[in-house]
Amino acid sequence: MGTVPSALKHCLSYQHLLKEQLWIAEPPAAAHPAQEPQASGLPEYIKIVEVGPRDGLQNEKVIVPTDIKIELINRLSKTGLPAIEVTSFVSSKWVPQMADHKEVMRGIERHPGVQYPVLTPNLQGFHSAIAAGATEVSVFGAASESFSKMNINCSIEESIERFEEVTKSARSMNIPVRGYVSCALGCPYEGNIVPDKVAEVSKRLYSMGCYEISLGDTIGVGTPGSMKKMLEAVMKEIPLSALAVHCHDTYGQALANILTAMQMGVSVVDSSVAGLGGCPYAKGATGNVATEDVIYMLNGLGINTGVNLCAVMEAGNFICTALNKKTNSKVAQASFSTGTIN
Repeated sequence: MGTVPSALKHCLSYQHLLKEQLWIAEPPAAAHPAQEPQASGLPEYIKIVEVGPRDGLQNEKVIVPTDIKIELINRLSKTGLPAIEVTSFVSSKWVPQMADHKEVMRGIERHPGVQYPVLTPNLQGFHSAIAAGATEVSVFGAASESFSKMNINCSIEESIERFEEVTKSARSMNIPVRGYVSCALGCPYEGNIVPDKVAEVSKRLYSMGCYEISLGDTIGVGTPGSMKKMLEAVMKEIPLSALAVHCHDTYGQALANILTAMQMGVSVVDSSVAGLGGCPYAKGATGNVATEDVIYMLNGLGINTGVNLCAVMEAGNFICTALNKKTNSKVAQASFSTGTIN
């Protein structure tokens, strides 16, 4: 077996206990329909979209070495995660942390059954991504006019026009496109966002061919109440099966908001290993919800993810060590500090 990291030794020692507490998910025997509810009304299976390598690292002030990014993705690929957002094909002028997107995309080990989407803001970024080997892309809009101008340097309408070019080219190449809507529950510049505006932008992205719309609480100000109202508006325009949520934990509401979305039938959740992340153009938007914390909650609810929590914590420990920073995952903090994992 070779040299086993101490954290993994402890993890293996506690596996029986952890399984009794539903801390570790078994791989799914078969794929579950995303919309199929349990008796509790919650989905039987939740797809986790890991955004740590892109959304998690893009706001780091010190440039993360390319080999560290590749190693993080390779480790995450072995956890059972079905989708890992790799990088962003944006101008290095705007997001220097993602300047090595081609090298990262070409350097990772791809595992069967794992999706490796990348962000592409425009047609130029799309073609660069495809040339680097991307097989799925994402476009990222906003429900806030001010945020759109700050984040991607154009109005909402202009961004939609750019995205239509991307989706048209992607469709001709059979490349799936995912759509993001930032500031779905609040904006750092405009404050509250009207749910109907989120629904409007979401509908346009879905109509142009985005197979899934991820609704982002970019600055983490949402509550279960505002999440419910926003989803009710969006669900009038978009099929439930095409919705995902992307929650930041700035105000400690992320897990509650995710549970609310699940109770309404949403079965795709974005999260970031070790709770890394934040948007460079949204002041105060630190901390995506930690993948470890989401999986812990879902395991406790008896909801299948197919993801091994111990393996995710190991990946989180790796990147936090590399960044010389403390994990934002409450589950990892408790496990490491109490000796369950150390």
